[in-house]
Amino acid sequence: MSLEEQVVVKKEAAVAIISLNRPKANSYYKGFLENISQSIKDASADAAVKVILINSTSEKFFCAGADIKIFSSNTTEQNAEMVVAANQVCKAMVSSKKIIVSAIKGHVLGGGLEMIMACDIRLAAQGDFLIGLPEVKLGLMPGNGGTPRLIDLIGASRAMELLVTGNSISPQKAYDFGLFNQLYAKKDFEQKVADYVNALAQGAGQAMAAIKHYVQEHKGMSLQESLEHEATLVATLYNTFDAKEGFQAFVEKRSPKFK
Repeated sequence: MSLEEQVVVKKEAAVAIISLNRPKANSYYKGFLENISQSIKDASADAAVKVILINSTSEKFFCAGADIKIFSSNTTEQNAEMVVAANQVCKAMVSSKKIIVSAIKGHVLGGGLEMIMACDIRLAAQGDFLIGLPEVKLGLMPGNGGTPRLIDLIGASRAMELLVTGNSISPQKAYDFGLFNQLYAKKDFEQKVADYVNALAQGAGQAMAAIKHYVQEHKGMSLQESLEHEATLVATLYNTFDAKEGFQAFVEKRSPKFK
């Protein structure tokens, strides 16, 4: 399979769909990661795209993290380059002005879990697949942002347990912890994901981008700084087409047609 075939990209209206397609577990190496990063950057640069959906063509795996065979045969320098490439994927997600949604229906472990935690929203299917960060069992710890993001998403106490044991959890527990935003029945998963991202793509793109920016930037700010930052961002939206359309649609009692 060529490098280009390992990441499949298609666009449906305002949704760009990036599918990981490296059998059997979407285990990554430097070239695969660079392909994912570039696909995210390309979709982010497309003015017609509001939502980026990242999924897997595999029924069993979303992503099992680094390809252990390649990782174990690499030099230390080569593995350091792979870690940089993995961080670039997460950076591309976080810096994108688009809303990035991941759809998970199979095992998501190690760097794969770090990848989806960098997404804005995570949708999952019910099932018996595993979710976890097993790096400690290899004498390591997460290195692609998994530690701070897991703490932010599920709290320090639960994150500590998962990190130091390296144990995996079920989709139901991941949902209960707040790691997954939605948990759908497996038989309805594809349709539910499509409905979710298509509805999101009907929203006000500039406002969603401003909200994403605020959620990321408010950490570490004082309450006053956070309030001032919010006021600055909302001021950029008042005279946009979407804001005017939103108010007009409300007055006319119709659904808005945002850009």
